[in-house]
Amino acid sequence: MNDQLLPASVHIFEGTTRDEAGRAVTDADVHWREMVRRHGPERAAALAQGDFAVAFALDDGSTFMAVDRFAVRTLCFGVHEGDLVVAARADTLGKAIGAQIDLQALYDYLYFHVIPSPRTVFQGVRRLPAAHFGLWRNGRLEVKPYWRPEFASGRSAGSVDSLKEEFQTLLARAVKRGLDGTKPGCFLSGGTDSSTIAGMIGRVAGPPSTYSIGFEAEGYDEMSFARIASRHFGTDHHEYYVTPADVARSLPEVAAHYDQPFGNSSALPAFYCAKMARENGSTRLLAGDGGDELFGGNTRYAKQRVFGVHDDLPSWLTGIVDPLFDNAVMAAVPGARKVTSYIRQAKVPMPDRMQTYNLLHYLGQETILTPAFLNGVDMDAPRRQQREIWHQAANADLLDRQLAYDWRYTLAECDLPKVCGTAGMAGVEVGFPMLDRSLVEFSMRLPSRYKLRGLKLRWFFKEALRDFLPREILAKKKHGFGLPFGVWAQRHPGLNSLARESLGALADRRVVQAGFVKALMDERLAEHPGYFGEMVWILTVMEQWLRRHAPDFRVAR
Repeated sequence: MNDQLLPASVHIFEGTTRDEAGRAVTDADVHWREMVRRHGPERAAALAQGDFAVAFALDDGSTFMAVDRFAVRTLCFGVHEGDLVVAARADTLGKAIGAQIDLQALYDYLYFHVIPSPRTVFQGVRRLPAAHFGLWRNGRLEVKPYWRPEFASGRSAGSVDSLKEEFQTLLARAVKRGLDGTKPGCFLSGGTDSSTIAGMIGRVAGPPSTYSIGFEAEGYDEMSFARIASRHFGTDHHEYYVTPADVARSLPEVAAHYDQPFGNSSALPAFYCAKMARENGSTRLLAGDGGDELFGGNTRYAKQRVFGVHDDLPSWLTGIVDPLFDNAVMAAVPGARKVTSYIRQAKVPMPDRMQTYNLLHYLGQETILTPAFLNGVDMDAPRRQQREIWHQAANADLLDRQLAYDWRYTLAECDLPKVCGTAGMAGVEVGFPMLDRSLVEFSMRLPSRYKLRGLKLRWFFKEALRDFLPREILAKKKHGFGLPFGVWAQRHPGLNSLARESLGALADRRVVQAGFVKALMDERLAEHPGYFGEMVWILTVMEQWLRRHAPDFRVAR
C-alpha cells in the first residue's frame, strides 16, 4: 500500500478478489482496471466477489474505490487540500491529515459500541460502507451502493429436500474456496456455525485444527460443546482459558490496535484464540460468522415476531386493550406488569424498538455525559441512521428486514471487524465461508418461514444439517465468546483498578461525569455485572484508545 495518500499514487488492493465465476484473481490490479473499463464503476463492483478493498486512479484522472458486500476489508477516505486521500485505516489517514477527534463519533460509539460507517472517529475522515463504491472526478466525490439485499421469500423455493442438498453443496464449496492451501483451521466456539465450518473443512480437506476459548465463570464457559464438536469431527483441538489477569494485561493493547474505538468485548478472547492458532502454526482460520444473520439464528428475531403479533391486531382491539393495560396502575400490578411491558414495547415502531435496553437510554445521556460533551453532539443522529438503514429493505417482511439490518450493523460494523482486527493483530488471516456469495443469494431466496418457523430459530439450517452435526450442538442455545468482564471487574483487583483509572481519566477529559463514574463502579456494577459491566467495558476501551491515539484530547468547556 502506498502511504503518500495522493491521488496520483492511489493504489490499494487488499483482500482476495474473485471474478464473476468465483475464481480467485491473481492480478487484482489488471482485473479491476479491465472490469471498470468494460462495465463501468458500479457494475464492476457489483460483479466482483471475495473480500476486497480497492482504490486506484483511472486513466482519465478520476479515482475509483470499492469495498466488498460486508466490508470484510475496509477503506477510509477524505478530501484534504482539494485532493482525495485514502487509506485502509482511519488512524493512518486521520494522522496524515492532522484530523481532530469527532465528538459525534464518540457519542455514536457509546450508543452502538462501535462507530458505524460512514463516520469515523476523525473529523473529515469517512469509511466506505459495506457494498458501496466511490468515484472522485473533477474535484467531486460520489459514493453510492452497488448492491442491496433483495429477498424473494414469498416465492416458491422448491422442495425442502432439494434445498437441503443444494445448501450442503454450496456450503462445502464455500468452505473449500475459503482455504488457501496452508494448514486448515477454524475458530470453534461449540455453536452451530463454527461446528459446521469445522465439520465441512474435514469433509473437503481433512480434519482441521480447531481453536477454542474458555472462561472460568459460571454461565460463560462453553468449552464442553466445543469438545463435543471436536470429538464428533475428529479435529486437532486446542484450548485456552482466558483469565482476568489476561484481560487486565491485554485490554490496553487490544483497544489501541483498532483504528478507532471499538467496543465489542469478545474481541479480546478472539485475540487469544487467534494468538493460540498462530503459535500452533495456523496462519489462516475460517470463522462461522454470518450463519445467524443469514438463516435466522438470533433470539431477537423470535422476540420481534412476538411483538409483531400486536402490530397485526385490528385497531379496534388495540384501542380497547392498550389503554386498559398501558397505564401506571396496571404497571404496578404483578400479574399485569408483563402485559403492560409488552404493549409499551410493541407500540414502539421498528427499528427503534430494538434499542429498548440501550445503555445510554436506560442510564440517561444527561446522567452519563457532561453538558459540554452533549452540547457538541446530535443525540438523535444514531436513530436517524438506523431508520434509514431499516427502510432500505422496506419491501421485505419483518424477519428479512431484520436480517438486512443486521448484515450492516451486526456483521459489517461489529462482528467482522472484531474477528479481522484481533486476528490480524495475532498475525492470522480470516475467511468467512457463510458469507460466500452463493450462500448469501441462497439465503435471500429461502422463504422466511424456513428461517424462523414459528419461534424456532434457523429451522432450515438445522434441518439441513441434522445428520451432520451432533444433536447436542443442534439443541444448544446460542452463546459464543462472550467475555465475563463485569464479573471479573468486580473480583480482580488489577482489572478493577484499570477500569476505575480509565473511567476517571474520561471524567478528566470532560467526556463523562465524575459522579456517574463513582455510581457505576460502586453501585451499578454490583447490581448487574453482565449488563452494567458492558458500560464499564466500552468506557475503558475508549480511554485506552484515546490514550494511545489522541492523548491530548479533551472536551472544550
